[in-house]
Amino acid sequence: MADDVPPEVVDALTATALEIRREVVRMTYRAQSGHPGGSLSAVELLTALVFRELRIDPARPTLPDRDRFVLSKGHAAPALYAALALRGFFPRTELPTFRQFGSRLQGNPDRRRLPGVDASTGGLGQGIGMAVGMALDAAIAHGPARTYALVGDGECQAGATWEAFLVGAHQRLGGLTVMIDRNRFQGDGATEEILEIEPLVDKLKAFGWRTAEIDGHDFPEILRALAAARTSADRPTAIVAHTVKGKGVSFMENSAGWHGRAPTRDEAERALGELGSSLEGPVP
Repeated sequence: MADDVPPEVVDALTATALEIRREVVRMTYRAQSGHPGGSLSAVELLTALVFRELRIDPARPTLPDRDRFVLSKGHAAPALYAALALRGFFPRTELPTFRQFGSRLQGNPDRRRLPGVDASTGGLGQGIGMAVGMALDAAIAHGPARTYALVGDGECQAGATWEAFLVGAHQRLGGLTVMIDRNRFQGDGATEEILEIEPLVDKLKAFGWRTAEIDGHDFPEILRALAAARTSADRPTAIVAHTVKGKGVSFMENSAGWHGRAPTRDEAERALGELGSSLEGPVP
């Protein structure tokens, strides 16, 4: 259980999250393209999944009984790529090719080309439907695989998202856990100004989901919520994780302007200075 995780494990996850943040800044700067804000908000959630929760093996990325993960908010691919590289699915030296022509690291994940990616995503509101299908397949097969999805709060304005929530509850998919990155901003502004989604937790409960509400940057809370989700046999779990857009870089935090804008060289150097690193980093 998460309560039994030693402090040194949390320290290790925290150090990994810091490295992922550094790579997000470097990748979006080098590409002069990408989505740093929503990548940075999701770092702890992805770190907890990739390095602690998911039953995955970099040496056997297509193992049939592995857990599945769907990055429904596919624009947060920089954070996922950094996590997978640090986990050993592909060389870290490949990260600088992000969004370059011919690279495996496209702007949104491509399951056909990159080990560790279970779903090609990017069309917002579509990934959660894929996750529901994967979880239903696992339930029919009576195998050990669990399914996880990371959804953006802006996606919760899409009708397809709620159709998937309906199906997940109707099929009683206890093996499905959806984490919602509730950073409160989307490309055009604050979510509640664009199209209100609150009361989000109450809506999820009304749709038949088991729910939890956590600080999405606090590893003990994240791990505790994930552990509790594994005990739900006949209902899927939705974890609403309150996060900060652009977390870790002071001038990016809580700003819709950093949803899809790459930093300039000066901004990247400033951001990496705050993160205790440099633009060059550990890779050429």
